[in-house]
Amino acid sequence: MPTWLIVVLVVFALLVIGLFLLGLAGARRRDRDRDAGFTAELEKANAALAEARAQDRGWERAVLEAAARAAHERAHPGSDIRELHLLQVVDRPGTDSDQARFRVIDAHGEHDILLGRRGDSWSEVA
Repeated sequence: MPTWLIVVLVVFALLVIGLFLLGLAGARRRDRDRDAGFTAELEKANAALAEARAQDRGWERAVLEAAARAAHERAHPGSDIRELHLLQVVDRPGTDSDQARFRVIDAHGEHDILLGRRGDSWSEVA
């Protein structure tokens, strides 16, 4: 086999391997970016669904938020809430088993607060 043919085949093989590796790196980067966006969109959709469900059940958002803020103040006195998101509502038969889960974001990070309903009032479930 001529030497020039061996050189051409080696260069061609290196070129194919290089292009494959570049394509693989690009696909991983695209997937990583897409996954981050998908997770954010999924959280927004879940929050909108929880909000719609709460409104459908006649739950007053202002009352729920006030209870969540009060529970946060008891657990973290003086810590200001940056963001408050309604994540989940659980509407079981009757009113004493209803629950609402909020995600609170403050200067210390984020945590969830689970509220339970007793009659017409909401309080944190331990």
